[in-house]
Amino acid sequence: MFEKLMNIDRRIIFILVALVVIIPMLFTFSIPLNVSEPTQKLYDYIEGLPAGATIMISFDYGPSSFPETEPMAAAVMKHCFDKGIQVIGITLEYIDAVPLADRVMQQVAEEKDAVYGEDYVLLGYRPGESFVILGMGAEIASVFDSDFSETPIGEIPMMQNITNYDQVSLLLNLAAGSSVEGWITYGHTKFNLKIAAGVTGVIVSQMYPYLQTGQLVGLLAGFRGAGEYEKLINAPGEGTKGINTASFVHLLIIGLVVIGNIAFFVQRRREE
Repeated sequence: MFEKLMNIDRRIIFILVALVVIIPMLFTFSIPLNVSEPTQKLYDYIEGLPAGATIMISFDYGPSSFPETEPMAAAVMKHCFDKGIQVIGITLEYIDAVPLADRVMQQVAEEKDAVYGEDYVLLGYRPGESFVILGMGAEIASVFDSDFSETPIGEIPMMQNITNYDQVSLLLNLAAGSSVEGWITYGHTKFNLKIAAGVTGVIVSQMYPYLQTGQLVGLLAGFRGAGEYEKLINAPGEGTKGINTASFVHLLIIGLVVIGNIAFFVQRRREE
């Protein structure tokens, strides 16, 4: 028996991994999850904003990383729409982030009955990150004269009273690269724009120094950050599914390692 466990067919392992990946994605349920302080800080900041406030979300991720970052966008926008907070969407690093941003904004808007042009708007993509950030600090319309569908910004109702960062309560940068540093350097330092970040798990460790110095008001870290925010707004979604899947895969791997080691030592003792 123990010899069989030590030489288990790899196809069985592949099937087990497939099952623990697929099953949590098909069924939404919550496992015990403690909300981290960085996630709680972002939630508390947005919760403290008055109805009618405006936040800006910079969608700086591509197709390869949207499974981690899109659930963050959805959770934050649900919170904003529930509170009557307006959302401006832009993208500075990836031109292919525009359709991704459009999709998630439309999905959440349909769920929350938000109206385009009144509750949210997607301005689209502009190259030259630092120049765009600095330009919007003076006048958003000087950089984005229309939205992504080429509607003049002057014809968008919610943009009538928004000139620059003075009317933006928070910039949330959803990033898979180095764009957070750009927003901190040019947006926060020069214009005192409040910055928060939602990043993929592989770069989250780079963000903690900015959080500790107060340059970030909050931080969402990968699937876990999205799942935590969904827990705070009581709306389990893709982030919860992602953290469930990762948790079960980790448990499976740990279980296989433990079983393999037990089988190895028992078999060796028998041979002695």
